[in-house]
Amino acid sequence: MDFDPTTHSHRRLNPLTGEHILVSPHRTKRPWLGQVEPPQSPSLPRYDPQCYLCPGNARSGGQKNAAYDSTFVFENDFAAVLPPPGPAAPPAPHPLLTTEPVQGGCDVLCFHPRHDLTLARLALPDIEKVIAEWVNVYRRRGAQEHVKYVQIFENKGAIMGCSNPHPHGQVWSLSTVPSIPAAELTNLRQYSLSTTAASSAPTGPKGRPCLLCEYVHYELTVPESEGRIVVKNEHWVALVPWWATWPFEIMLLPHHRHVPSLAHLAPAEKASFADALSRVTKRYDNLFSCSFAYSMGMHQRPTPPGAAQTADETAADEENIAHLHLHFAPPLLRSASVRKFLVGFELMAEAQRDLTPEQAAARLRGCSEVHYLDAIGKE
Repeated sequence: MDFDPTTHSHRRLNPLTGEHILVSPHRTKRPWLGQVEPPQSPSLPRYDPQCYLCPGNARSGGQKNAAYDSTFVFENDFAAVLPPPGPAAPPAPHPLLTTEPVQGGCDVLCFHPRHDLTLARLALPDIEKVIAEWVNVYRRRGAQEHVKYVQIFENKGAIMGCSNPHPHGQVWSLSTVPSIPAAELTNLRQYSLSTTAASSAPTGPKGRPCLLCEYVHYELTVPESEGRIVVKNEHWVALVPWWATWPFEIMLLPHHRHVPSLAHLAPAEKASFADALSRVTKRYDNLFSCSFAYSMGMHQRPTPPGAAQTADETAADEENIAHLHLHFAPPLLRSASVRKFLVGFELMAEAQRDLTPEQAAARLRGCSEVHYLDAIGKE
């Protein structure tokens, strides 16, 4: 019997984290009698007087939002980490029971004053303003002496824990590099130091190979019928990675050169970034004709060029090992109401997925880039 990746179970390695994913494509045939998510309302008001993120409204802590007409950033009223100075950690009662103090700050970024417009519904100039604010927050927070990492992310949809449908994201800036980006940086660095670069792929610092440059270079050579690319433009590519965990997971990253962070993007690359974000999120919504839920996170150089932590040339070179990329982790699997749960085997053994990344990419490529609400004439 010949091995068929669309039928036979197999494992795939995620070289960014060093972890494996179990692929079980035959499991899509099993009946589903489990939890079904309630339908999401396809329409929201342009302005909600009860929303604590709409312009001019009071937030739950009593502060009042500015009457903003573009993006709007404020410090999170319920920050997960607090600014320095903080107390020193107590002595460890046992070597296995250590405590590491963490300081920093948390920001909320409202994408647009309208309550009803997600990234998939924003005009390209408005998405470019969101990108500009991401750059601003990354530079501002990353320049603070105590900050070692700036994590930009968005939770979209109630089933991803989002408590407010107003289009917004968050930025957590920490005095330590969190576990997942730290693991990625370790593997990016190891690959750079132990591998010979492909002759035609972009390279990282000092001409050394970059894991993500090499990977994207390979994906661009794969025929579309067999590949994982969903969207591509002049500077960016969105693909379902070979090692994807979530059913319709996407990684979005620059493909034409090594880009360590948002701060390294040229104006044309930012415009292409906005185009790619718009096209990806529209395809997501069109997949199941719903406001598609996901968590999105951005991984890049821990702090921007010129920050105090990377003033030394050698240290800065090490930090540039990073290659800017976004992870989209959406939970929906079969429809707008059936989600993928990471439980049981996934929690106790290793990540597992049902349909293959190639099947997921083909489904997404088959989606229109005209938003389904526009296609049926709804505003």
